[in-house]
Amino acid sequence: MTHSPLKGPALALVTVALSLAVFMQVLDSTIANVALPTITGNLGAANSQGTWVITAFAVANAISVPLTGWLARRFGEVKVFVVATLSFVLASFLCGIAPSLALLVFFRVLQGAVAGPMIPLSQSLLMAAYPPEKRPMALAMWSMVIIVAPIFGPILGGIISDNWHWGWIFFINVPIGLLAAGISWQMMKKRETETVHQPIDRMGLSLMVVGVGAFQMMLDRGHELDWFSSNEIIILAVIAVVCLSYFVIWEWYAKYPIVDLRLFKDRNFTVGVITLSTAYMTYMGAIVLLPMLLQMQLGYTATWAGLATAPIGIFPVLLSPLIGKFGNRLDMRVLVTISFTVYAICFFWRTNFNAGMGFMDVFWPQFVQGIGMAMFFMPLTQITLSNMSGSQIASASSISNFVRILAGGIGTSMVNVLWDKREALHHTQLVENIHPYNSAMNESIQGMNQLGLSGVQPLGSIEQTIGQQAHIMGANDLFWLYGLTFLILVVLVWFAKPPFGSGGGGGAH
Repeated sequence: MTHSPLKGPALALVTVALSLAVFMQVLDSTIANVALPTITGNLGAANSQGTWVITAFAVANAISVPLTGWLARRFGEVKVFVVATLSFVLASFLCGIAPSLALLVFFRVLQGAVAGPMIPLSQSLLMAAYPPEKRPMALAMWSMVIIVAPIFGPILGGIISDNWHWGWIFFINVPIGLLAAGISWQMMKKRETETVHQPIDRMGLSLMVVGVGAFQMMLDRGHELDWFSSNEIIILAVIAVVCLSYFVIWEWYAKYPIVDLRLFKDRNFTVGVITLSTAYMTYMGAIVLLPMLLQMQLGYTATWAGLATAPIGIFPVLLSPLIGKFGNRLDMRVLVTISFTVYAICFFWRTNFNAGMGFMDVFWPQFVQGIGMAMFFMPLTQITLSNMSGSQIASASSISNFVRILAGGIGTSMVNVLWDKREALHHTQLVENIHPYNSAMNESIQGMNQLGLSGVQPLGSIEQTIGQQAHIMGANDLFWLYGLTFLILVVLVWFAKPPFGSGGGGGAH
């Protein structure tokens, strides 16, 4: 059954409702990070235990996202989206009133599980509501929300945890979610998609739950347990590899797959997913690295670090509507090329970071990078879904978002490992110059002695300076790697095959 596109106020309301739901869900995936010390202190738990608040949501969310396609085919996209949004509201409320860490973690598992279908189905329903020629505009606005929400999450989380009870980082979801669910149901209940009664792929579901759960746990716990020096991480890695390998083989040949991996036969879908997930992995690594560098090595507070990184959201808000309106006149690969080139330039720009830089030295690369962000998600999503139609859109969107989320987890987990390794290398190289025969060092020590430092204090000061310099140099190395990655992705995206049309072959709903 095909529904005609919405028009006028109905279209505007649906766009707002779906965008609110996405903003709420993406915001919630980052807002709790900053508030962890406050949460654990209030609940009488150790900081190491508090990380389960983040891990629980991430694991459950990673498992539930790929199920979106099957749930949508079985129960209908509108029903699944509205139920998921209302369940997210309930889980958020329960998180906010949790009296203990154990209950908070349990409610976060519930919250992550019900959040899975929200992003893929918001994308699918939004595209179905717009006529083909206006879908680039819809994708541009949807992408703007995905991009901006992670930026404001840490800032909002810090403000709330500093000034109010930490529960409000969850309570703010309640009015937003109720409004989004109410409008969505009122406007789209008569536009329900066709349902198909098919058996549950129990084997595929079991393999996916265990494999994805083990992999996400490995990513979230790896840095804390020093990766493969821990038996727990080794066991999780083996379980993930075995289960996910069998999962891919099983799903490829299954009559009723829980995740339709055969969509990867489409070249544009494969190129789009690989490009988007790799770019997102790099982007998330940088989102984690820059605030850590500012706070740990340059003395920024959490609020000022957030303000320094926030300018990246200015251009997406200003340019996304224009790109959505006029972008369909261009080859999507051209927009991606411009975006990734801007990204590369800004990352290479950051390789000159130093201990003496000011706020504006951080501000300008972030501000300019916003130009690239405005042309990031929309064209890549359009390339990914360009040959999909009908129920394929929800399945393709769920797989694309699933891979993107896993890639983002890899990016945030690996940034600490890579930064530590580069810092250790630079630290060793700098320390090689610290010896009694180094005249510059002796002059520095004499100068510090004249300032009142005595004994081992001058050497302690030198060691502190070396540590700071090594961390900044290590971060600069990662910025260089990120820039190179985006240049490589420029080449990859040109393997996609035009035309890209309306970003989804038909949207037969």
